[in-house]
Amino acid sequence: MSPKYAFSDAGRRILLGCAFAVASAAWAVTEDLKIPNLGESSTSLFSADYEHQLGRMWLRSFRGQAPIKNDPLLHSYLENLVFELAQHSELQDRRIELVIVDNPTINAFAVPGGVIGVHSGLFQYAVTEDEFATVMAHEIAHLSQRHFSRRMEMAQEQGPMQLAGLLAGVLLAATVGTDAGMAAMTTAQGLAQDAQLRYSRANEAEADRVGLRTLYNAGMDPYAAPQMFERMYAATRYSQSGRIPEFLRTHPLSEKRISDTRARAMQYPKRIRSVSLDYQLMRARVAVQAARTPEEAVATFRSALEGDSISTAATTYGLVLALTAAGRADEAALALDSIWSGDSDRIEYVIADAEIDLARGNTNRAVATLERRLELSPGNHPLTMSYAHALQQAGSPHIAEEVLIDQSRRMPNDPGLWYLLAEMQGLAGNIVGLHRSRAEYFILINALDAAERQLTYAQNGVGSDFTTSSLINQRMRDIQDMRAEMDRS
Repeated sequence: MSPKYAFSDAGRRILLGCAFAVASAAWAVTEDLKIPNLGESSTSLFSADYEHQLGRMWLRSFRGQAPIKNDPLLHSYLENLVFELAQHSELQDRRIELVIVDNPTINAFAVPGGVIGVHSGLFQYAVTEDEFATVMAHEIAHLSQRHFSRRMEMAQEQGPMQLAGLLAGVLLAATVGTDAGMAAMTTAQGLAQDAQLRYSRANEAEADRVGLRTLYNAGMDPYAAPQMFERMYAATRYSQSGRIPEFLRTHPLSEKRISDTRARAMQYPKRIRSVSLDYQLMRARVAVQAARTPEEAVATFRSALEGDSISTAATTYGLVLALTAAGRADEAALALDSIWSGDSDRIEYVIADAEIDLARGNTNRAVATLERRLELSPGNHPLTMSYAHALQQAGSPHIAEEVLIDQSRRMPNDPGLWYLLAEMQGLAGNIVGLHRSRAEYFILINALDAAERQLTYAQNGVGSDFTTSSLINQRMRDIQDMRAEMDRS
């Protein structure tokens, strides 16, 4: 549903300034990227509110152009972890938005205004939750210490140009690959002097120190930090392609930095933590989704069960998902039974059981299972989305529509929810609702022209419903405000 959009004139001027020296091949890619116009340098550029505004504008553009992973369970896990870390951090403005990029590489990033992104590949690379949390705490530290704005303040004349290049580079690295992204970022380096674009050594050292303290205060093992950095550093030597992981390109590691992190970790008592089943289940989900075929995933998890597994339950869960995706629902049910009895309320298992029933054609049983669990956890997003899918397959799009409308009040910034709601409304015959939900989806991916068209279609079908007509007109005015905001920011 997301078409390709060109730059606005203002946005094009900014990125032209950042990328005039980029090789022609890289420019062929960058000219289709759209980022907000950052305007002139001023004190407002460095305020927390400005950063928040900039981050949300950037996120809308990013969603429309990057391959975003729409997995409510995975997103819910990440949200719980990051907000737990944030509560034990120095971050003052905790209006955080998270995005998971469907990309097998090792990467994470933070954008001014509280946007934190992670590539799905990081789940595979970080073996333990504490290792994964090390990277998240590091990104939170960059935000809490406001490294972006502090860097801008050292070069106010070049600030808007530099930040535009940085944001475009992050977007490029996540959409078309590291080399093009780094080309845009490196060109901006040349404009703002080499040390200004990348995180400085001082910034990285501070983020390591502050992130380590956050990790410890959140009850995790500080020794996981040097362990994770060592694992990343080793990737530079063992990578078959010879390419440096994206995270290391934007957060350069050295043996000295690893040694410093190890010395800092030794200032804290070591914590022996049990394996986090929550995290291992998410790693299993990512592994199934990353496999070339479901049968390949089945073979991988069966082999893992025969060897040493970090978590037998998580490995079995991965096998359940793979078998279900492969159309082997009866085998999946037997595998699920072996882990479900000891943890019957776990949401991941409940949803897996419902998916098995849907694969078997037992739609009513799937709906009933999810209904019962939602009574215990009303509003739970992964359960609600699974429930809506089950209702759709059970031939009840009208009920699914009601459920999703209610959920949209809790999760108004989830593009996947609006996409599914539009589908349910179409099946239920609510054409005006369909166009309004599509408009919300398009707004969240910064396709404002498409959103406006959908609202026009909705307005044409409203008839004499004055209340709905007024709401549509207000949303059209909101879109105009968004355009104006991008131009003046």
